[in-house]
Amino acid sequence: MRACNEDALGVYPDDGLVIVADGIGGASAGEVASSLAVQTVSEYFRNGSTRPADRQEARRRTQEAVAAANRVIWESAQATPRRAGMGTTLVMGCLSPEWLVFAHVGDSRLYRLRNADLVQLTRDHSLIQEVVDQGFFQTMEDARRYGINQNILTRALGTADPIAVDSGEEDLHPGDIFLFCTDGLTGMVTDADIRRALLSAGDDLDQVSGTLIDLACKGGGLDNITVALARIS
Repeated sequence: MRACNEDALGVYPDDGLVIVADGIGGASAGEVASSLAVQTVSEYFRNGSTRPADRQEARRRTQEAVAAANRVIWESAQATPRRAGMGTTLVMGCLSPEWLVFAHVGDSRLYRLRNADLVQLTRDHSLIQEVVDQGFFQTMEDARRYGINQNILTRALGTADPIAVDSGEEDLHPGDIFLFCTDGLTGMVTDADIRRALLSAGDDLDQVSGTLIDLACKGGGLDNITVALARIS
């Protein structure tokens, strides 16, 4: 439904790096913020650096990279009046043969499909998630039915400096599929439908990505839709 794409994507298989960002700010250059985020994080990992030796180093470097992206966006917004108020969500993963380290800010998500079980590994930094966490509602669906806006973020890159970055780590199992996505997907497609689409994955992950995007478009396509998939062989 949108004429401008404010999402940005970086997938670097040789470096084990996946980055998805969803710009906010509309006329305030949300697409600039998301692009800066992907560029800054990818350069932090790829410009002449060796891959992290272990998950502790990967987690430290992931936190540093996202904090650096936040600073770049913040400084750009302060220096350029037409970019004032811009920001972006971000979810990223750094993969080795044995583990995945991830970090996120905002409501772009990371899911893991393992043995037919779909688990959301990130937790949204949003008002609707907060009211659920605080016990006002049992589920996100209950909060939405009450009228809580699911698009109000409580944290995003570029909106403050410094900013808190959440991170985590996962051991890898053969057959795992990891889905990185913006809320253009999760706002239109249920977790149950995402699970069914991932379970249908054959050798062609591009086809599954297309299926997920088609589902989001059929659900309304109200926002930009970006997905990235990684499967563990």
